[in-house]
This record gives sequence, C-alpha cells and structure tokens, in this order.
Amino acid sequence: MTTVIAFVLMFGLLVFVHEWGHLIFAKRAGMLAREFAIGMGPKLFAFTKNETLYTIRLLPIGGYVRVAGEDPEIVELKAGHHVGLEFNESGKVSKIIVNNKSKHPHARVIEVEKADLDHKLMIEGYEIDEDEKLYFEVDPKAQFVLDEKETQIAPYNRQFASKSVLQRAMQLFAGPLMNFVLAMIIFFILGFIQGVPVNEAKLGDIIADTPAEQAGLQAGDEIVSIDGEQVSTWEEFTEIVRDNPGEELDMTVLRNGERQEVSVTPDSLKQRDVTIGQIGVERAFDDSFIKTIQFGFTQTYEWTKLILVNLGKLVTGQFSLDMLSGPVGIYDATDRVVQTGFINYLMWTAILSINLGIVNLLPLPALDGGRLLFVGIEAVRGKPIDPQKEGVVHFIGFALLMLLMLVVTWNDIQRLFL
Repeated sequence: MTTVIAFVLMFGLLVFVHEWGHLIFAKRAGMLAREFAIGMGPKLFAFTKNETLYTIRLLPIGGYVRVAGEDPEIVELKAGHHVGLEFNESGKVSKIIVNNKSKHPHARVIEVEKADLDHKLMIEGYEIDEDEKLYFEVDPKAQFVLDEKETQIAPYNRQFASKSVLQRAMQLFAGPLMNFVLAMIIFFILGFIQGVPVNEAKLGDIIADTPAEQAGLQAGDEIVSIDGEQVSTWEEFTEIVRDNPGEELDMTVLRNGERQEVSVTPDSLKQRDVTIGQIGVERAFDDSFIKTIQFGFTQTYEWTKLILVNLGKLVTGQFSLDMLSGPVGIYDATDRVVQTGFINYLMWTAILSINLGIVNLLPLPALDGGRLLFVGIEAVRGKPIDPQKEGVVHFIGFALLMLLMLVVTWNDIQRLFL
C-alpha cells in the first residue's frame, strides 16, 4: 500500500506540474483552456473555476489541457438549426440552447439563417412562423447548452491558432519546462535536507565497528592517494575500495592540513554474484546555501545530459527496446526505491520529472516536441500547415505511441512476472 500511495503521489505531481505549465501559459496568452485533466478515462472528481473544468480521471496514464481550437468545436451553428436564446442584462445572447428547448421556457426560439461565433459574434434568424429577420449580438462568454451541459463558446481570439508563433511555442514548451523546474526544486530540497555531496574524496561519518574506525580514520579526512595512486574524487576512492575486498590498502590522508599514512583492509561484502570491498565510511556533505543552490542546477544538468546520452544510444541501436520501461516497470522501480528511504524517493521523482520533460520534447507526432516542430515549420514557411493534415499526422503518431506503450508494458510484465 505504501508503494501504491507513493506511486500515485509521484505520478500526480509529475503530471500536475507538466499540465499546469501548459495551463498557465495558455491563460497568459488569452487562450480559452476548456479542461485541465489529471489521468485519462472516466471522471472521478470535477469542478469548474475561471472558465476551466478541472478533473481527476480514473486511469493514471497521463493528463492533458484542452485548449479551444485544438479540437473541433462541440457545436457548429448552421442555417436551418432551431435554437433557443437566452440573454444577459446587456441584451446579448448568453445561452444558446441546442436541444431540450422545452426545459427552457423563457428562451427565445429562432431558426438560424446565419451565425458567426468566431469573429463577428452574431446570430441572424427568424422566429418560428415570422418573416422579420432578427439580428442578435452574442456575448464572448456565451454558453452552448447541449443535453443540459454548458460549454463556453470560443471566439477566434481565444483559440490556439489565433495566437502568435511565440505564444503557441511557449504554451507547448511550458509543460516540459515545468518538469525541469520541478526537478531543480527537488534537488534544492535534497540539498537543504542532506547537504551537497562533496566531490573530493572527503570522509563524512565513520560507522562504528568497521575497518575505517579500526584504522583510525576520522570524519573530515581527505583521501589523497591509495597505494601510491593519486585519488581526487569520491568516485575514484570508492571504486578502489570496492575492487579490493580483503586486500590491505595504504592510504595517504590529509587531516587538519597534515598528511598521515593509514592502512585499511576492506571487509568483503557479497552483492548478488559479486564480492565488493567496504570500509564503513559515508560521504562528506557541504550544507552552505550557495552550494545548495548550485546543486539544484548542476544535478538537473547532469541528469539531463545522462538521459540524452542514453537516448542517443537507443536511437543508434546500442540499447535495445527491451531496456525501456513503461508504467509497470516504473511502478516496480518505485517499489524498490521507496524501500530505501524518502531521500532516494525524492531523487527518483526528480529523475523521472527530467525524463518526462525530455521525452515530451522529442520531435514526435502527438508529443509537445512534435507540435513544436509544426509551429517551427510555420515560422519558417510564414504560413501554417493545413490543420487537417497536421491532425492526421498527430493521430498516426499517437496510435504508434500507444502501440509502443503496449510493447514496453508487455516487456515489463514478462521481465517481472513471467
């Protein structure tokens, strides 16, 4: 149960931050954000605030922000349609009742002759059995009422396509950007909680009843060399210790500005099929404010670089598709991470956030990166690509991504359960 809660909270946070980025930049650009959803499938919880429907949905496999103009509008008024009209205090149409007009006895029923809800915000038509043509102004926030559900109209200036190339690009880029920001914040928090790992081979706490304590090593000691081999980083130090179980190591230690010689014999520790050396020391940490701030940026950069390198290996065939993990694999990894403590859980969340940001920026159809690619092509051409053609590309891309997700998930299930 602990793993389930940890996974749901982590998933919810990653998706929330990503979609929140899309939402904020959409609203700043004046777009009408119809829905902000966490999860897919049937609604579990919903409320409306400031024109946007906020929902939590059943299936924890993603989320979305639905912006007006990205999908076909729900209702298109055409000549011959019979609709009911209700008006606000300014005399403008505030509600357009599409069906069940009998439930709205105060609505004025007309037959539509002409309507423009994109630019002119007007409806022309006739009352039933009347010859006089009537003209009605429509409020920019008027609601369609279909099956007793209200949906706000979207004038063209509130639609995604009406905005500048830069505004649309920022709205698409904002989701992945917020994932990188979240990772930086988590690394900041980790830095404040535990301090920043010192790069040098400097010792932190010495564990009792271990070879390190028995040899007289002390917290604050810096390892300068081992068996005459220069040591400059913590990684070099730990690698030598791990590779020499049961072998005496002569260490040169810098303590209070003076060099001292210490001999240590690492214990032998069996890990799976490998025996490694261990002397019982912890890494030193720096808890200065400046180092903590730097840690947030440097760790985000280092993990981003590492993920991009591995992604490149996948593209070039150095990694196989079997090495990818889907939701099942991520859940299993989360289970193992949760058992190692809260600090590692935070680290894992930050790494997954960077992963999510990078994957969404890939120039693949249906992903943010794919849509950014089309916006970029438009900027170069000076005119947009046919929306129908772009929609077909994104649909095919989405179908292929779902197929890839099924393959990866099946691989996870085979690896873990079969």
